[in-house]
Amino acid sequence: MIRDAWSWLRRNAIVIYAALAIAYTLIPLVLIAVFSFNDPSGKFNYTWEGFTLDHWKNAFGIPDLTNALLTSIELAVLSTLISTLLGTLLAMALVRYEFFGRRTANFLIVIPMATPEVVIGAALLSMFLIYGIELGFQTLLIAHVMFQISFVVVVVRSRLIGFDRSLEEAARDLGANSFQTFRLVTLPLLMPGILGAALLSLALSVDDFVISQFNAGPTVTFPLWIWGAAQRGIPVEVYCLATILFLVTAAAMAFTVWQQRRAEKMASMLPEEEAAEGGLGRQPLPPAPGAVGG
Repeated sequence: MIRDAWSWLRRNAIVIYAALAIAYTLIPLVLIAVFSFNDPSGKFNYTWEGFTLDHWKNAFGIPDLTNALLTSIELAVLSTLISTLLGTLLAMALVRYEFFGRRTANFLIVIPMATPEVVIGAALLSMFLIYGIELGFQTLLIAHVMFQISFVVVVVRSRLIGFDRSLEEAARDLGANSFQTFRLVTLPLLMPGILGAALLSLALSVDDFVISQFNAGPTVTFPLWIWGAAQRGIPVEVYCLATILFLVTAAAMAFTVWQQRRAEKMASMLPEEEAAEGGLGRQPLPPAPGAVGG
């Protein structure tokens, strides 16, 4: 009996460990969702008092909280677009081209990820004060782009390292120019990595508190508002908005996984099979310059 139980445990140890790890990360999120339906009698939403939908009906009923959330979303979208574009181009340069200082750049790009946020926040604040830049939304945007680029480069670079360059060569052999090859082959295969990097940057921006606290000035973001409200009691509406953000993020991650599987299917397709289906991306390509017609 004991031997059978031990054998079963050994066979399923990895599964049990994975289930416990996932539960450890998801339980706080589940509690937030559950307590968004709570009806506390006071200001503190720490104990279950009863079920109600009133807070969900009025989730955006606190103007200051809604404005802070909109500010965070605007900041996150702008900084994500900028950092994803710059980080993707930088990752391609670091992986595909040889230039002076390439190894140094590969090392320096990870420094913002390893540096404590309090150090980055204080350093950026000092820089803004030295150059006389007024603190506000623009300084938050600069700060967020600065630390997001490193994460984008690392994610996209890992995708590029495992990229099969023979697919691009096949596209060129079929008559595609550089732009067509990038649009029809390179970009679709890189898109899961780019989307993953963008989602990571978006989450980091919405979640950031330490760097924002140093460089926000009069601007109030969602985390800064919650920190200020925590001393008086966090409204249940915060739990509702946090649940909405989680659901949106989960949907975006599911879309990214779908893109990843689609890209893997494209990468596994042989050039002959692709050509037989009508060309790359199922779109006809123009003949190569100087090609002799059949």
